[in-house]
Amino acid sequence: MATNGDVPSLWDESRQLGQLFMMGFDGTSVTDQVKVLIEKYHVGSILLKAQNLKSAEQTTNLVLELQKIARKAGHPVPLLIALDQENGGVNSLYDDVYIRQFPSAMGMAATGSKKLAKDIARATAQELNSCGINWILGPVFDVLTNARNQPLGVRSIGDDPNEVSAYGVECMKGYQEGGVATCGKHFPSYGNLEFFGVPDDVPTITDSLENLSQSALVPFRAAITQGLDSMMVGGVAMATSQVNVMHACLSEQIVRDLLRTEMRFEGVVVSECLEMEALSRNIGISGGTVMAFKAGCDLILTCRTLSVQEDAINGLKAGLDNGMIERFRVQESVQRILSLKSRYTSWERAFSPAGTENLALLQPLHTNLSNSAYSQSITVVRDQNHYLPLSRAIKAEDELLLLSPLVKPLPASALFHHKQSEFSTAPTYGRSPSFDTNASIMSGEQVFRGLGRALASYRNGKISHTSYTANGVRPLHENLLSRAQGVIVITADAGRNMYQNAFAKHISMLCKLSVGSNGKPKEKPCVVVAVSSPFDFATDPTIGTYICTYDFTETALRTLVRVLYGEISPTGILPGSFSQRPQTSQARQQWLVESFGEDRDRKALDMLLEQCRDEPSVHASLLRNTTTNTFLLRDPDVEEAHFVVRNSSTKELFGFCTTYYFKTSGIGHIGAIIVDPARRRLSIGHSLHDRAVRALLQKKGITKFQLGVRYPNVYLGIPKLDPVDSKRLRLWFAKLGWNVSLTNPVTTMTIRDLVSWSPPDGLGQSLTSSDVKYDLVHGSDYLDVTMDHLTRAARLDVQGIYRAAVASKEQAGIIRAKRVNDQALLASVLVLKPEFKGSEHIASWNKSLGMGCISSPVISTIHSDRMTLFQGILLLALRYFKKQSARSVILDYAREDFTIDGLKQLGFSTANSFDEVTSDPVHWTMMTPA
Repeated sequence: MATNGDVPSLWDESRQLGQLFMMGFDGTSVTDQVKVLIEKYHVGSILLKAQNLKSAEQTTNLVLELQKIARKAGHPVPLLIALDQENGGVNSLYDDVYIRQFPSAMGMAATGSKKLAKDIARATAQELNSCGINWILGPVFDVLTNARNQPLGVRSIGDDPNEVSAYGVECMKGYQEGGVATCGKHFPSYGNLEFFGVPDDVPTITDSLENLSQSALVPFRAAITQGLDSMMVGGVAMATSQVNVMHACLSEQIVRDLLRTEMRFEGVVVSECLEMEALSRNIGISGGTVMAFKAGCDLILTCRTLSVQEDAINGLKAGLDNGMIERFRVQESVQRILSLKSRYTSWERAFSPAGTENLALLQPLHTNLSNSAYSQSITVVRDQNHYLPLSRAIKAEDELLLLSPLVKPLPASALFHHKQSEFSTAPTYGRSPSFDTNASIMSGEQVFRGLGRALASYRNGKISHTSYTANGVRPLHENLLSRAQGVIVITADAGRNMYQNAFAKHISMLCKLSVGSNGKPKEKPCVVVAVSSPFDFATDPTIGTYICTYDFTETALRTLVRVLYGEISPTGILPGSFSQRPQTSQARQQWLVESFGEDRDRKALDMLLEQCRDEPSVHASLLRNTTTNTFLLRDPDVEEAHFVVRNSSTKELFGFCTTYYFKTSGIGHIGAIIVDPARRRLSIGHSLHDRAVRALLQKKGITKFQLGVRYPNVYLGIPKLDPVDSKRLRLWFAKLGWNVSLTNPVTTMTIRDLVSWSPPDGLGQSLTSSDVKYDLVHGSDYLDVTMDHLTRAARLDVQGIYRAAVASKEQAGIIRAKRVNDQALLASVLVLKPEFKGSEHIASWNKSLGMGCISSPVISTIHSDRMTLFQGILLLALRYFKKQSARSVILDYAREDFTIDGLKQLGFSTANSFDEVTSDPVHWTMMTPA
């Protein structure tokens, strides 16, 4: 018996060589092939695939029989029994009674919970271990450095190496706690593959070793330091200036030099399956076996065919006989494998699997865990027109159209592994059969029919369901769409199946152009659901309502239906760079932050603003009219403190932050944080924010912190121009300590064609009141009464612009609403001409287009009908600018929750939206270190 990984002294060489192979076979029971492998060749590790497994009970019995054969054949230690069980669409073992379905790796990351990731991994391992399986081929540590064009898709945690590290390590620990050995894959990376040849050719890594080290290798390095048991090296090619190898798992430079020596991995190294077509065609099995072993692999994987497997074994023997392989290397690898076995198996454990009895005990807990995981993973990326829940947008009796892609079978669920023969004929893109035959699959057509039935159970109206293909939008689709009152379009990896992308966008456009029964335009609700890669439309705002499920298993789609109908409030977030989760404080770079010097930094700040305007981002529009002067108020009642991160050598600004303390109100504002687009995600923004908070905390009498400022009018809060960016920014500020769940939605609004504008019929008369009088005044004679009005309304933050307005008698005026009986001011708003002196502080005001500005509305809280007052002063403002021949007009501030409907009634449309966020200074006192 082997102890502590030592090679048993009685083992002959042939038995030792058998420990160096992991092999698979076909069939759901013990076959002659697997008996030969275990009895004759003493193969010590068996790979089980989806077609080997029918149920938890059958799996338990099969594994037990394999172990008994090994013991009877004289194996001193039990077999390692391995399989893929990545969850989501890649599950080799399925049993609808005993084995639970959990989200894919990326779906798991979308929950935002590392604890949940570990719990899922532990539960998965417990289920496998109950069936006698002691080795899981996971976690996947690949970083999607090119997320949009990679077949790996949601099998990866995401595109952020630190996030992949964090979640991957938690999964690894969960697997180990559940009693199974782990195998990281696919070293050095499957996250950025290029496909240069025909589909059967091996894909190629073109990243340099330096780039790999900074991104793709980060999770592998973290896993090694945390105790990863084994590593699978992929069969991909590498072509860089430093490395040129045909297959990574055959390369001494990759396995021995990089993985073993540089990264100090001491666990078991497993080769990719040598039966992959490109490898066996280019090199041959026996030669490939010798090369893999010489490169540093301990276990050689062959998945299917006995003749090929025998060729591999004979090749290794020949390598020993002719001196190509040194015998000490065999001893070294066998010791590593026996050490792994000693930690995760023994004959006692191998002969007494917990079986279905234990699975029955685990079932209630794991069912709750599965439901919770899927509920937290479903991600609503955007819902511009508030179509969710569907019951709000589509009546229960209305017809709903479901359009799903007629895809080739994709990895989904082992429930349909009997379709494996169909899948095995599909192109493998150079991958080995270890994935293609391990990955269980579900026909898209079947699972989407189930989705249609689940949707129908929630409504009285008809559900129409049809598929679409690369043939595009056909007359059938148009006919069904014209009849339906709403549509759901399913996409499955549309980034690599471009016909799906085009189809979804075409249907979305038709819905936007639809006409109601009265002949007037009426947009039809359209929901696009990505059931595989979330990157299909993550950055495409033309898809107004976009949901991601990360896999299309039955459990995922059942949860989707509950989200669509409001039973579950979706909390999932796009993983990786799309959410831009900040680094932990320990890993954050601290930058030197200096006070802004106008003479020193003015030119550099103007250059920084220009760089931000040139970037391909919706935020560029917010800075369109900004210069250094935009941010400098020079108001005696406002204490300004602005900060920069700068390069003292080149004089460049890397970042800029503004703060304003309004002494009369006691409110401190962080008005802007602007970072050079080329230097984002380097913690410059964090450093500026920390300095701004410390500066505001020093202000005597400060009563409130606010994110956003109304004047200067650049950022009223967190921008909401794009749903993806908005979610990313909200997460960023939440990580800094702001409570973004409590926000005040505000907006700037515009009427773009004031020339043809006219007030709605009857609106002027409806706003007429015998109790209220409206007037337009100019000049400083009205300053004192106006300041009293601002004080009573608690709007001291706009005192500066009101002072500037009364001082600019010819360029500005105040429209007021007064109570008739006592002349008390009830409401006011400024009307500003393009030549107004303070216009440079209102960035949303495009004066070159002949635009007038309605600014800083203040409505008293003592009047019972504030909306009527607001509409009244705005109606006079619009008439004023129309008389002035203004071509358009902008309202620089309005509260969405209070005014949006009334403003749209006047003809305004939204220009930019923001979320004001406030907090108590005590909060920052506790958070900021002394």
